[in-house]
Amino acid sequence: MTLPRLVVAAPSTGQGKTTVATGLMAAFRAAGHRVSGHKVGPDYIDPGYHALATGRPGRNLDPHLVGEERIVPLLLHAAATPTPADVAVVEGVMGLHDGRLGTDGFASTAHVATLTATPVVLVLDVARLSRSAGAIAAGMAGYDPAVTVAGVVLNRAGSDRNTAEVARSLERTGLPVLGVLPRDDRLAAPSRHLGLVPAAERPASARTVELLGEQVARHLDLGALLDVARTAPALDAEPWDPSAEVRPPSTRRPVVAVAGGRAFTFRYAETEELLRAAGCDVVPFDPLTETLPADTCGIYLGGGFPEVYAAELAANTRLLGELREAVAAGVPTVAECAGLLYLARSLDAHPMAGAVPADAAMAARLTLRYPEAVAPADTLLTRVGERVTGHEFHRTRTTPEAGGAPAWEIDGVATGFASATSHASYLHVHWAGHPHLAQRFADAVHAAPRPPVTPHRPAPVGRRVGTAAAPPDDPLRHHGDVETGDGLLDFAVNVYDGPRPAWLDRALQDSLQEAAAYPDAGPARAALARHHGRRPEEVLPTAGAAEAFTLVARLRPWRCPVVVHPQFTEPHAALEQAGHDVTTVLCRAEDGFALDPAAVPEHADLVVVGNPTNPTGVLHPAERVRALRRPGRLVVVDEAFMDTVPGQTASLAGEVLDGLLVVRSLTKHWSIPGIRAGYVVGDPSEVGRLAALQTPWSVSTPAIAAMVACSGAAATAAAGERAATLAEWRHVLEDGLRRRGIRFVPSAASFVVARLGDGAHAALRERGVAVRRADTFPGLDGSWVRIAVRPPARTADLLAALDAALDAALDTARPLQSDH
Repeated sequence: MTLPRLVVAAPSTGQGKTTVATGLMAAFRAAGHRVSGHKVGPDYIDPGYHALATGRPGRNLDPHLVGEERIVPLLLHAAATPTPADVAVVEGVMGLHDGRLGTDGFASTAHVATLTATPVVLVLDVARLSRSAGAIAAGMAGYDPAVTVAGVVLNRAGSDRNTAEVARSLERTGLPVLGVLPRDDRLAAPSRHLGLVPAAERPASARTVELLGEQVARHLDLGALLDVARTAPALDAEPWDPSAEVRPPSTRRPVVAVAGGRAFTFRYAETEELLRAAGCDVVPFDPLTETLPADTCGIYLGGGFPEVYAAELAANTRLLGELREAVAAGVPTVAECAGLLYLARSLDAHPMAGAVPADAAMAARLTLRYPEAVAPADTLLTRVGERVTGHEFHRTRTTPEAGGAPAWEIDGVATGFASATSHASYLHVHWAGHPHLAQRFADAVHAAPRPPVTPHRPAPVGRRVGTAAAPPDDPLRHHGDVETGDGLLDFAVNVYDGPRPAWLDRALQDSLQEAAAYPDAGPARAALARHHGRRPEEVLPTAGAAEAFTLVARLRPWRCPVVVHPQFTEPHAALEQAGHDVTTVLCRAEDGFALDPAAVPEHADLVVVGNPTNPTGVLHPAERVRALRRPGRLVVVDEAFMDTVPGQTASLAGEVLDGLLVVRSLTKHWSIPGIRAGYVVGDPSEVGRLAALQTPWSVSTPAIAAMVACSGAAATAAAGERAATLAEWRHVLEDGLRRRGIRFVPSAASFVVARLGDGAHAALRERGVAVRRADTFPGLDGSWVRIAVRPPARTADLLAALDAALDAALDTARPLQSDH
């Protein structure tokens, strides 16, 4: 298999490998290439920056963790997922030839470069070097004949005179200078006790990566570097396939809750892929602000920096209680490093879950090792005597270090805590190298009983909370804006409740200077394409999502168009308006409104589905949405609220798939519903057909300006902050509903659908609160309402009105109860 590729290495750590490798990934991507990013070794932090630069998961290549035989298959898998990459960039570890101690360079950058037959680009920090740079480069190039050093990048260059001296010294080596990066303190990433601060923890990470890309594109010879990558020979191997490593033990799709957010940033992408291949639905959650996802049957707590967020983790007492109860009840649970600390009784004196009988605290000495571990007993993951390879990297200690049933023995010393249903230790294990661990965890998750349904307090039978409003004349055209009015608190419209960013207001104001000319959507198309790592012909700006649905309805004489409900009704209405008979497929409340691809008729030639879905807020796993695809079928995914999902997990906007279109909207997240700004991204042939139907100049100049502004680095950082804020506000609302015993659907979006009982919509309105009636959504009735997420102070007003309405209903019902 042909894959252009190169390794970015250095003589030692601290030379600038991450700067050059990440910047090169960003620069290649900005130039229109699809880039696959890789890191030699077990490190989690650098792949986080690689993911920002490439728009796809960062991957690790570590022979110690996964075995030499899996390195090339994993490289090819990553380069093909989610779409084929044009080039792979591999960032090395430490010095080029530095590997596991005592092994003659095993698991070094040179080892991986040899296994993958990949040319090496050497980074030299020349801030304090001149002619010695040539000697160093010559030594690195000649040390191992199996390693091909193809060129040199000079980093942190100073004066032109010294740089010229360095370049002359390299002429004797025959190694070309492929670029010279000047000193630039803006390119430095902050660090802490275990290295760089993870990308997910830094609001400015996206801007830093963008700046790296700009600097690399300005100072390095991208064409020459691509030529180096293209010298890599074809690889004679098949890509790694998670479905060949594990199997689904049942037809269920049990939920595995995976810790994420700022405190839990460390996990390998292949772990989630293995769990999905084993028939599990992987649902991320943020322990800082959220609780366990609905229907959790298994829990995976990976690595991170819980010690930095100990106070915030301790403040989420409800989640700590849920974890403690889940582990005690036998919910299969795996915890690595940070996960172990989170399950302990305390962390630096802050109370944690108390599911593991140990206390944790920061220590004076760093633990960094690359061990082989032995299973001392049969546990959730292991069988006695089995051996695995892993790594440890932490500056905390637990007291005691092991339980009565340890998780591992390392160098003859027991460590960690384990049982038949739980496994917690400091050791990080790459499950791609030990897929039987993933299979055992999945087997236990599939065998776990379904969690109980959240209880709710319905309105008393025979009495209504209030008088139900008359049904609208056209339910499919009923939207939340008609629910609001003077004197009403607005919980009906899903627009972000906060001011627009100053940079967006400036862009809108400046766009008025161009109002005298006809609008040109080209800049918006280019900006959106860069934002998603797509080609311009794969993107079509539209006058909001509504225009996109109208274009889809007119695209073909659909024989069997399907709309998956309950969801935003505009696509259904547009199809009917275009003269089509629409088939409705309902997601059921008893299944948590989960998507079942098998429920869609095989002969359907158009399927429209929301993700996350309005009004339920359910985030469907990406693989379920992909499963809707068939030859001759167009799948349209409404991702209007994907911006509200931290990390935009499950989005398909960056995937190149035949027969798939994604519709996005900027109006809700950026508080600009009056600026009709949306777009379609996907299959270029379908995008081209939509463009041919579009009315000329349908997208206004202000909308174009908004699209350009909301696709830049400042917007990327701000969007993430807004999503995190919405998650915190949503937690307050859901917690309030839960404490009142009200049934609701756990949401991933900026709204929550709740079952308050018949007449609750009108009763809240009588008390000055507007919520969105839900009986206009196919599949829901008058007992449901949709509640927009608002700041906690306003949510308190909603909950007070809800209490008053429920109390009034109970008071009305008491005479009936006393008669019995």
